Parts: sequence; structure tokens; C-alpha cells
Amino acid sequence: ALAMDLARDGKSAELAEFLDHGLSVDVQDPDANTLLMLAAYKGQAGTVSMLIGRGANVDIRNGRDQSPLAGALFKGEDAVSALLVAAGADLDAGTPSARAAAAMFGREHLLG
Repeated sequence: ALAMDLARDGKSAELAEFLDHGLSVDVQDPDANTLLMLAAYKGQAGTVSMLIGRGANVDIRNGRDQSPLAGALFKGEDAVSALLVAAGADLDAGTPSARAAAAMFGREHLLG
């Protein structure tokens, strides 16, 4: 669970060391949250960028069928949302979808 905490806290350098030593970039916690989801939800744009750069799947949904992009939109994390959109995140995946979450919070402009 240490890697999950590092993702939440935006400790990119320490997290990168775990990845360098073989931790899967798409590892999931018991609630099916990926490192990317946890970093996105906490607004850790630098960590999100690092994970995307290492090939993280931006569309893996957690146990509540939430995508990282929808999570970032819910939290008002515009920088993270922009990174995920640029990385090709699916706007229609999950419940609610990123598109629906954006509409709910008046953030459609972030989706391009």
C-alpha cells in the first residue's frame, strides 16, 4: 500500500523507484483504484504526468466504475483533467462518464 500512498501524496520520484523495480504501473488497490486514479483524485498533476509517461492506462475504472478523468473532474482538478484528456482518456467510460461529470460541474471546456 506504500506505492498507493506515494501516488496520493504526489511523491513522483519515490513512486518511480517502485516502478523501476518492477511494480506494475497499473497496479490496483482493494477498491480497484490504480496509482493514476489516486494521483488524479488528489490533484497530483506531476505524478499523473509521470505515470502517463510510463504507460499507465488512463481508462482503468475503479470498483465504483469511476474513471480517473471523471474523478479529477469531480474534484475540480483542471490541470489533471487536461493531462488525461491529452492522453486520450475515454470521455464516455464509467458511471458517471467524464462527459456527464463535466456537464454536471460546468467543466465541458476541459474536454476540448
